[in-house]
Amino acid sequence: MRNSSVVPFVKWAGGKRQLIPQIKARMPGKYNNYYEPFVGGGAVIFALLPANALLNDINKALINVYKQICNAPEAFLAAVNKLDGEMWEDGKEYYYYIRDNYNNKLVKAEYDVEMAALFVFINKHCFNGLYRVNGKGLFNVPYNNSRRASVNEKAIMEVSKYLQCVNITDGDFETACRDAKKEDFVFIDSPYAPLNPVSFESYTKEGFDIESHKRLAKLFDELTARGCYCMLTNHNTGLINELYGNKGYNIDVVSVKRMINPDASNRVGEEVIICNY
Repeated sequence: MRNSSVVPFVKWAGGKRQLIPQIKARMPGKYNNYYEPFVGGGAVIFALLPANALLNDINKALINVYKQICNAPEAFLAAVNKLDGEMWEDGKEYYYYIRDNYNNKLVKAEYDVEMAALFVFINKHCFNGLYRVNGKGLFNVPYNNSRRASVNEKAIMEVSKYLQCVNITDGDFETACRDAKKEDFVFIDSPYAPLNPVSFESYTKEGFDIESHKRLAKLFDELTARGCYCMLTNHNTGLINELYGNKGYNIDVVSVKRMINPDASNRVGEEVIICNY
């Protein structure tokens, strides 16, 4: 299945859009089912459009957007267009008003079409498309001073059409891969291991600390033993090389631009693409 109109509908930190050519070049010749336990913005699944796929993320608010676009695209578009159309002259004040509304729904766990629209609006109007929450679990990224449209209607309808054949789940990565079998393909784009090991504290709010990386490496080994084709991407760090090196896996180092970094001098870096085949 191929359709160039199916594109990511949110910007996501660590998204793999720029690595698509390298990822495609390393894909197995053929595989059965497709699993992506850390879907994020969906750059890879939307580039590949596998016929039998499961996408997952632990971020329930993000997965709610996927589900609403899949099940109620017209209602979702109407809600987003209403948010765009009612934007005040003072865009900054309006953004923080919308952000407060989103956080209120987050606290109440109201995962509905309105929350999906609020999510996409703030994603398109927040700084660098970051998704970050504070210690109370509230979204706290500032305004980016834009008044652009939040969605492309045609693209949303194409995404909705594709998602009809996709199993969409929210939960832990191990649970998402529970049914992966021999000759299934698992693409793993987990939260980045920090370039500076002492910054791991910032990852614990998201629930992805050193122990999570170790647990993921163990799952990678288990999936390999099951006969699954696995590909994993992450920063080229000592921790990642320690977890996946010396096991016979193919580890390729690739250069990337890190547009999310506010310091222009630190926008070029290295990532690894690790394959077990």
